[in-house]
This record gives sequence, structure tokens and C-alpha cells, in this order.
Amino acid sequence: MLLNAISWNPSEGLDLGFFTLHYYSLMFLIAFTLGWYIMKSIFTRENIPIAYLDSLFIYTVLATLIGARLGHVIFYDWEYFQNHLLEIFLPVRFEPEFEFTGFRGLASHGAAIGIIVAMYLYSKRVVQKPVLWILDRIVIPVASGAIFVRIGNFINSEIIGKPTNSDYGVIFEKLGEDFARHPAQLYESACYLGIFLILWFLYWKTEKRFKTGYIFGLFLVLLWTVRFFVEFIKEPQVGERANWLLNTGQWLSIPFVIAGLYFMYRPVKQKTV
Repeated sequence: MLLNAISWNPSEGLDLGFFTLHYYSLMFLIAFTLGWYIMKSIFTRENIPIAYLDSLFIYTVLATLIGARLGHVIFYDWEYFQNHLLEIFLPVRFEPEFEFTGFRGLASHGAAIGIIVAMYLYSKRVVQKPVLWILDRIVIPVASGAIFVRIGNFINSEIIGKPTNSDYGVIFEKLGEDFARHPAQLYESACYLGIFLILWFLYWKTEKRFKTGYIFGLFLVLLWTVRFFVEFIKEPQVGERANWLLNTGQWLSIPFVIAGLYFMYRPVKQKTV
């Protein structure tokens, strides 16, 4: 029954013999691969050389990973990392003993900032289009990628929801628990699927793609509104600073929503084809 709690304790990944492909890494691989094909269809439609996709892929991957890592370090856990600078970009922990941890500390707010900066550089150096032109299009695969990232978080039993105090929910056995929590990661993932479908429809079926900045602005409003409200049923992240009424993730989401409203409703003089 849907109201019964689900016990969740998956393996770390796919054992390929010579190494283990972690599910979280697999989700990122799927996200970036799908994103490449989405942008290929967009570039084909708009007669942009497909050769430009290689540079876009590199810019996006680096911006996502570096931005997400620095976002986690700066926004959520600077108290720890200011004394462990080498661990920022190394997948290990040196104290209290040496341990291979992988890159588990990634923040979506940092990834968003990183992608915006990277798209500015890409628009100037490669595609020779206004930065909002590429942002209006890159947010479509970014929204699809967010779906798989949250699924990866669910598989890893991280960014967990608060207890449901009922028989409904997910028991994360990996955490040594025997009570049900909200599968907040799956709530977000489902919402991101809806956002992706909305953006995809607007780009392919309406004239909104000609209003520079509109699709990008709508993406900011929808995604960070979802993030804002889902935070109410999430447990605080490791190192997250306590704030009055709202947590760190919610405070960081508000400026993105405001910026999105600006790009959606700012006056535009003419169409950009």
C-alpha cells in the first residue's frame, strides 16, 4: 500500500569487477548526456553549428561541479573547510583519520551561480550571442539534470526529509533508522520534471523563446520556489547555519526568485531570433 513505509537500503553502485560505478555518479552521467542531446536538438533548430556543443558541454560540466562544490563550502560548511582547504577539491578527509569520501558536498545554489558565469563566458567567447539567449536555452537541460541529481541524493540517503510521524514515508536503513521520513528528494525530483516539461513546451510550442530572458526567468522562479517550499520538510544539511524562520537554502533561494521575476517581466524592445 502507498501508505506503508518503504525500507530503503540500496547498494553503493554497480560492481563492474574492476571498479564500482556509484549510482550518484551514474545520475550525473545521465544528466549531462541527456542535456547534450537536448541542446543538440535546440542548436539544430536554430542553425547553430553542432561543433559549438563540445565547448558548451565542457563549460557546463566544469561550472556545475566547481560551482556546486564551492557553493557547499562557502554557504554551508565554511567553518570546517577554512581549516581544511585541501579537502575542498580532494575527495578525501584527513582528520580524524585519512578517509576516501568522494565529493558528497555539492550545493545547487553554487551550481546555479557557476552556470550563469560560465554561460556569460561561453556567449562571449564561443557562440557570439547575448548571454540571455544561451541562458534561455541551457535551463531546459539544467532542469532535466536536476531530476536525476535528486534521484541520486535519494539513492545515497542524503538530503533527507523530516520524520513523517506516521506509517507513510521511507525508512533510510543506511542511516541506522527504523522510522519513516518524507522522501523530500523524490518530491523535488517530481517537481523538477514538471518544470522541465513546462520549459520544453514553452520553447518548442510557443513564441516565448523570442522574448529574451523569459524562459530563464521562469526557470529561476519555478525551480527556486520549489526549493523554498520543500526545505520546510527537509532536515538541515550538515554545517547549515540556523536562521530565524528560514534556513540557509531558503534565504539563498529568494534572490533567485526575485531575479527570475525581473527577467520575466522586464520590458523588451525587440525580438531576438
